[in-house]
Amino acid sequence: MDFTFEEQQVAFRDAVRKFLMVEAAPEMLRDIWETESGRSRDLRAKLADQGITALSVPEEFGGIGLGDLDWVLINQELGYYAIPDSLSDTAYLAAWLLKQLPGDVALKKNWLPRIANGTARVALGHPANPFVADAQLADLLLLWYQDEVHAVAPDRVKLSFNPSIEMSRRLYRVDWTPGESTRVAPARVGRDLWEGVFNRAALAAAAQLLGLAQRMLDLGIDHSAQRKQFGKPIGSFQAVKHHLADVAVKIEFAKPVVFRAAHCLANNRARVAVHVSHAKLAACEAAWLAGRRSMQVHGAMGYTWEADLQMFMKRAWALDSAWGDRAFHKTRVAQFIFAAGAPLGPGETFT
Repeated sequence: MDFTFEEQQVAFRDAVRKFLMVEAAPEMLRDIWETESGRSRDLRAKLADQGITALSVPEEFGGIGLGDLDWVLINQELGYYAIPDSLSDTAYLAAWLLKQLPGDVALKKNWLPRIANGTARVALGHPANPFVADAQLADLLLLWYQDEVHAVAPDRVKLSFNPSIEMSRRLYRVDWTPGESTRVAPARVGRDLWEGVFNRAALAAAAQLLGLAQRMLDLGIDHSAQRKQFGKPIGSFQAVKHHLADVAVKIEFAKPVVFRAAHCLANNRARVAVHVSHAKLAACEAAWLAGRRSMQVHGAMGYTWEADLQMFMKRAWALDSAWGDRAFHKTRVAQFIFAAGAPLGPGETFT
């Protein structure tokens, strides 16, 4: 069996990486954070030019028509560069939800082309998250209500801002009134749709956490090469090497878990929920360890505002509880492995 990504997927990932390396330097992100909206229209437009907003949109609506396996690579890059934008919510999650709606729903025809060309921002409201990201900038809100899917215009909601530990996040409590005019999918249909959204959102968070973990590791390595004690770079000391090597091992062990979850989603395999929860837990552990060890290497200075490390640590802390906290995902995994007759063991890995 071949578990490697296709050449085209890797090439697209590399193109996005080169673009973000130039357009998303930490000093640029700080400038965006300090604006009222916390978002950059210019950066959003450039991301659309790269084709990211069109990634999940079907070709008939002006998109590229790709899916979960492509997004798992892109989300790692969005995490690595800590992009302060709800890009994944719109271009991945909302696009997937909209294209699953029945073919005669006008909502699909109206919004998918706009998502593809980068002119629409869609916010998602789900009970897993008490606050909705970027609701104040949304052109459309897709909201959960008793497993129903509701499409709500911005002028029909009341927003209350809620501060976040991470400066780039713009979170809002959304007060609204569901009704026939806003419902686009009943509960019997919406239940499966929201399950698909939740699993993809948790996977997206896991992939971004992998990228964040790698960035924090790289920052720790860079600092250990520059910081000197006793006339030598601290990175030459065995204790520091072991600290950072532990992080590298955590990341490498988490990657195949996240990739397997993406493969299961892309191919509609059984036990998707448990694989997604496993992925989120593994990525959370890697990101938390990367943050702790890198901050130790920085001599605890990495938490200060002047250090770039704090930008990535705070994003990791925020994503740790987004789309299901650790208790939730541990419960999903536990219910599977402790069930009577649970299919466990090496022979069940790829069934």
